Amino acid sequence: MHHAKALLVDLAISCVLHYSTRALLKSNSSVFLLTQLWFVAGVKWVSLRCFLLSSWKEASVRRCVAVTCLMCPVYESGLTLLMNTQPEYWSGSLSCPGKTITSTAATLIACLFWEVSFPDTKRKAESPECAETKQRNRALFMRVVRYSKPDAPLLSGAFVFLALAVICDMCIPYYTGMVIDILGEHYQPNSFMSAIFLMGLLSLGSSLSSGLRGGLFMCTLSRLNRRVRLMLFSSLVNQEIGFFEDKKTGDLTSRLSVDTKLMSQSVAMNVNILLRSLIKSVGILYLMVSLSWKLTLVTFIEAPLIAITQKIYNTHYEQLSKEVQDSVARANETAGEAVAGVRTVRSFRMEPSEACRYDDRLTDTHNLKTQRDTVRAVYLLVRRLMSLGMQVLMLYYGRQLIKSGHMSTGNLVSFILYQGDLGTYIRTLVYMYSDMLNSVGAAAKVFEYLDRKPLVDMDGNLHPETLAGQVYFKNLTFSYPTRPDQPALKNFSLELKPGQMTALVGMSGGGKSTCVSLLERFYQPQQGQILLDGQPLQNYQHKYLHQKVAMVGQDPVLFSGSIRDNICYGLTDCDQTKVEDAAKEANAHDFISRLEKSYDSDVGERGCLLSGGQKQRIAIARALIRQPQILILDEVTSSLDTESERMVQDALARHPNQTLLVIAHRLKTIERADQIIVIDKGEVVEQGTHQELMEKKGNYYKLRERLFYEEKESDKEEVKQE
Repeated sequence: MHHAKALLVDLAISCVLHYSTRALLKSNSSVFLLTQLWFVAGVKWVSLRCFLLSSWKEASVRRCVAVTCLMCPVYESGLTLLMNTQPEYWSGSLSCPGKTITSTAATLIACLFWEVSFPDTKRKAESPECAETKQRNRALFMRVVRYSKPDAPLLSGAFVFLALAVICDMCIPYYTGMVIDILGEHYQPNSFMSAIFLMGLLSLGSSLSSGLRGGLFMCTLSRLNRRVRLMLFSSLVNQEIGFFEDKKTGDLTSRLSVDTKLMSQSVAMNVNILLRSLIKSVGILYLMVSLSWKLTLVTFIEAPLIAITQKIYNTHYEQLSKEVQDSVARANETAGEAVAGVRTVRSFRMEPSEACRYDDRLTDTHNLKTQRDTVRAVYLLVRRLMSLGMQVLMLYYGRQLIKSGHMSTGNLVSFILYQGDLGTYIRTLVYMYSDMLNSVGAAAKVFEYLDRKPLVDMDGNLHPETLAGQVYFKNLTFSYPTRPDQPALKNFSLELKPGQMTALVGMSGGGKSTCVSLLERFYQPQQGQILLDGQPLQNYQHKYLHQKVAMVGQDPVLFSGSIRDNICYGLTDCDQTKVEDAAKEANAHDFISRLEKSYDSDVGERGCLLSGGQKQRIAIARALIRQPQILILDEVTSSLDTESERMVQDALARHPNQTLLVIAHRLKTIERADQIIVIDKGEVVEQGTHQELMEKKGNYYKLRERLFYEEKESDKEEVKQE
């Protein structure tokens, strides 16, 4: 509304000046007319400011008034400088009613473009959130730059070759125009051959410098990417176990692969392209001004139009591209669900329905891609039309300069070549700015993990030469990070004595595995502490603690590689004799020897080439070879046959001073335990030997009777199947 008022007032003032002051024209001097023209513009600006005083604080109103008042004097001044003409009237040739309406429409369009492309940023800048975001982005970018310090020699060489390539590139169009002038005037063979030789030399220098520049920048990118990935991986593997329970594997791998690459590009590739475009833009502008400053002023018409068009295009295209990616992800998710659950789909005869659902997802993706491609097509059309219009205008005005003797034909050709490159580099600068912001966003995600401190610290330094292995769980209260309102252990106390076997039994979810996880320092209890030989567990050195405490889980994880590599995992001084002795104690040596490559046999990914029992025996050997003072066995006999179970128990019996903690559902395997702890809902409900607990006929007795009944029924089913 205020913009319309400003335009109407300006139209009225212009008409009044046109009809009332036309007779006052006294001089035909261009300087006199332009001075009066700018004076009238000032009067109009003061009048409009007084008229719009109530809304003057709005930035859009001030912009509209400025464009409205300056349109006429800027236009007339440009005509005077470029075409050596003068205003028709002292109030300007645009002040006649018809031309005033045209200029008003142009003003309105200019204001519209201004508001859409460059909205009021002052108010946003005053916002604390916006200022904080800008400061954070700058800090992130400078931090990425600091990570590139080891590559300073390579970057310095790349910048040198960048400067050489830019200088060579900028000189080629100049000598192209010189050749045209030599051919168009009196032909001079020596001058012609010199110009051709210099053009060839510059082209060769440009090619070599560009290749070396790109190679050095790419080498820097690769080195930086490698360092960042290694630092991020090291930070991730040092996080507590609860961190991985809360994060998806795909999210972590995306940070390692995609975000680290984008982060590296922000320094190497993006800075390379940005500096090249910036230096070339400045150099080309200087050469264009030296060829013809008047023609350079004409080209300034295209620069803001290119910037505005590119900004609008980037905004819409990036938004549509993100929607396309999300749509593709939904389509892939639909296909993946149908393939993974193909048995369910087949059993319910839902094949046509799943096909229709997938078709709907593909249709959505197709429609979004069509919108995105349409936006790109319109942008390319507008850009080509602007370039074509600019070239026609330049050729027309260039012809006028040639006729007046202010410019040669060769200079015009050189100028046109420079002008085409200038538009390309301006578009690149606008694009690279937004791309660098995206790279900074990716760096923020990477630094979020790099800066994260593990909730379970590993800063202990205690590593005594001897360790008895006495463990005391003292009044522990613990809840998992993913379930903070559900305590897994409540005021839990337990003592593990050296040379004794302690068995934990109870229903699933009672807290048995939680005790093991806390003893392994996978988590930190919220209350209470675990004492090892009277010292808090967190005081021990991380490496020392896990040399003295070994665990074998129910579903052990093997890593791709040989059997020997898995048994020696984490050990540096491990000879073949120790490996074989540990395998014999775990009853694994016989089956390993029967393999084609024996201990060099590959276990496959996660041990997929071995059976469940074989994996467990290798995992037991991996624990026994360390000769730990505290050994934790979590359902390790569930996949073992009777003979293997007996041999493992005999091997454990040969270490009388070892502290042994066993978790098992098969109660026959723990009847010989020195103490049996029955855990239910995170609390100790019974404690004693097998005989003592059976005489009580409490929880342990009921649990044993129920498991015995289930095993008996299972045996009957096996007999029937046979």
